[in-house]
Amino acid sequence: MVNNICKNIQHVRLYKPLVWNITNQVVMNNTANALLAIGALPIMSHEKAEFEDLANIANVLVVNIGTMDDALFESTKIACSEISAIAKPWVLDPVGAGASKFRTSKALDLLKMRPTVVRGNASEIMALANAGISQSKGVDSYHHSSEALASGKFLADKFQTIVCISGAVDFIICGSEITSIKNGHQLMTQVTGLGCTATALIGAFVSVNDHFYEAAVTAVALLSVVGELAEKRASGPGTLQTNILDLLYSITEKEFLTNLKKDSYESA
Repeated sequence: MVNNICKNIQHVRLYKPLVWNITNQVVMNNTANALLAIGALPIMSHEKAEFEDLANIANVLVVNIGTMDDALFESTKIACSEISAIAKPWVLDPVGAGASKFRTSKALDLLKMRPTVVRGNASEIMALANAGISQSKGVDSYHHSSEALASGKFLADKFQTIVCISGAVDFIICGSEITSIKNGHQLMTQVTGLGCTATALIGAFVSVNDHFYEAAVTAVALLSVVGELAEKRASGPGTLQTNILDLLYSITEKEFLTNLKKDSYESA
């Protein structure tokens, strides 16, 4: 899979997929810049009057519920239906699921629409699997990613989706297949929206590779390796964010392969 990961990175740069984002207003700028850095083309739109047109021209839809309200939620369901009707992939980021009944219920409703990939931190994934019984602290996870493996497997099986769990170790789950990525750095938790960035990158990669599991692994691995390398050059969270953008743009295959820490296995 490692060689294919490198090819996937090259494909995004070559094909420049159009990534339609219905996303968190806190992170729009960061998300757009990260997509541009890897070679993708971002478009941000919450206006349902243009959803049919955007579904036709976009290669993928990324949905992030970070600043969702009732009106936007109803529009988002339309967008998900539009993109699914023409068999294009879409990705869900259930930001803050478990923090409130509103967030959890809306995330579950969207999950029932069968996203291609869902990405969240451990607490968000556990809250979805437990239908809101587990409580998170907003967008931050107080569970280790490994604690969410059973929940991630449950969601992957129940909704026939790929589940990515972000944390000190990242896990990507598809059926019985699990890949772990052991890159990244603790300082990444001090920059708002890097999880949202991961979700947007997943969107870009699933749009150029119909082996969606491999594409999701590529996106998670790329950001994790880049984050680890960026920390070595950073003096704090501000320069970390800048360095991440620069490395997403410039990382070489040699740098990536030399630093990647990946394991794949079959679940019991």
